[in-house]
Amino acid sequence: MIIFFTMLLMGLLLGFVGAGGSGFIIALLVTIFHIPVHTALGTSIAAMVFTMLAGSISHMRERNTIFSVGLAVGLFGAIGAYAGSFAARLIPEDKLVWCTALMLFLSGILIWARTRMTLTSRPILNSVRSSHFWMMAAISGLLTGGMSGVFGIGSTPFIQLALMILFHMPMRLAVGTTMLVIMPIALFGGFGYFQAGYIDWSLLLQVVAGTMIGSYIGAKFTARAPKILLRLAMIAVPMLGGTIMLLG
Repeated sequence: MIIFFTMLLMGLLLGFVGAGGSGFIIALLVTIFHIPVHTALGTSIAAMVFTMLAGSISHMRERNTIFSVGLAVGLFGAIGAYAGSFAARLIPEDKLVWCTALMLFLSGILIWARTRMTLTSRPILNSVRSSHFWMMAAISGLLTGGMSGVFGIGSTPFIQLALMILFHMPMRLAVGTTMLVIMPIALFGGFGYFQAGYIDWSLLLQVVAGTMIGSYIGAKFTARAPKILLRLAMIAVPMLGGTIMLLG
């Protein structure tokens, strides 16, 4: 039950910032609950499927999602995640912990840098008839999906950056659309870890139950929160996860 209530609190935060939270969940499972890192990676990325489903439904009801972009980027992301899950098996546990922690820190730094930039407002790129649309979807999906599969993280900040820079989305829409993108990434990445035997089903149930409930509720506050609070939360979540992993 301790894991369940911990994941419930995590879900509230993740739903608010539009994060998959796999990296943060991995950090807690490895350092506090002493779960082997490959099992933590596989279980947490599989749990994201259900967490993102709850969060995506909530964000769509709040009109924070651009459906065409989410599905297109998610399609290519699923391919990258499945391939990345095979690469992760080749990395020793001690090195994988450090790599995942560093990726989380990089995520926070990139979000900080992007949200400080002021770019000229441009129309959102969301036309499925545009070849440029599909090229951007392939680039962003394959790269972020691959990172998710290798490091077990949802690549949330990287996806949000891609949506803001390549698809010209405002922060609020990037947050909601990211949850839709992560669903197929988590599904195919989790399947890759399942094939390798790295999913603990009892642990998965506790993680899913807690994060799904929390994520659905947390997503209700995204559009209502001050922009500065949302920005700070987007930066702090991955960095806090990385710190927990390194200190553990």
